[in-house]
Amino acid sequence: MASSQEYLDFILKQLQGLGQEISFRKMMGEYLLYYRGRLFGGIYDNRLLIKPVQPVLEFFENPVYESPYSGAKPMLHIKEVEDSAFLCNLIEAAYSALPAPKKKK
Repeated sequence: MASSQEYLDFILKQLQGLGQEISFRKMMGEYLLYYRGRLFGGIYDNRLLIKPVQPVLEFFENPVYESPYSGAKPMLHIKEVEDSAFLCNLIEAAYSALPAPKKKK
């Protein structure tokens, strides 16, 4: 099942506190999410999934891992999408631990 444009729009609205530095790329019916050029997660089957980096794990007592698709590494399923401030803090924490994007040749 592909993710809906409406769910993407909702998540992007929740992340407005991060300014214009949030971007996305549609990929096979799903959406990859970037902050300041760094891939931090995506929307898969209308679920917000984020890479399980250490600063993000510290936000959760019992993190929920789910695979975005068959054969993929598990990611954190973020269910607290109604709390805009929480989401923005989470993405900032993820950004601090993610590698910079590779330079294109």
